[in-house]
Amino acid sequence: MRDHRRLRRLTVDESTTYRWTVRHRHVDDGGCQEVLTLHRDGVRTRIVLRSGEGRYAGGGYPGHSGGVGDRDHHLNLHEPGTVRAFVAEALRRGLLPYEGELDGWELFRAVAAGRAGAAAPEVPRDRPPGP
Repeated sequence: MRDHRRLRRLTVDESTTYRWTVRHRHVDDGGCQEVLTLHRDGVRTRIVLRSGEGRYAGGGYPGHSGGVGDRDHHLNLHEPGTVRAFVAEALRRGLLPYEGELDGWELFRAVAAGRAGAAAPEVPRDRPPGP
């Protein structure tokens, strides 16, 4: 079994490498959070996804550690492709590097849409879509 608490390496390009980890935490009001922490050049950025109305963040049934989602999408923060998508979206918006916490739900829709598009099979050009 893998240790999901250790820092993992994500290479974005030849000169950019992040170390990252995912943690589940509880807050005083009883809510849950999944926290994706990125480390680069001494800067620590936490992308926080907190459970709330229509949103879930890991933990108990039916979820899992690192699992976040809303009514339409589910992402697993332990998947390197998901982390890469969060990093790419945060970079695209000019949010990295940033020392502190970012609201992960602000990035979630774009990341989920991108991940869903990446998972969709290509339809050959000479065939119409459908079964």
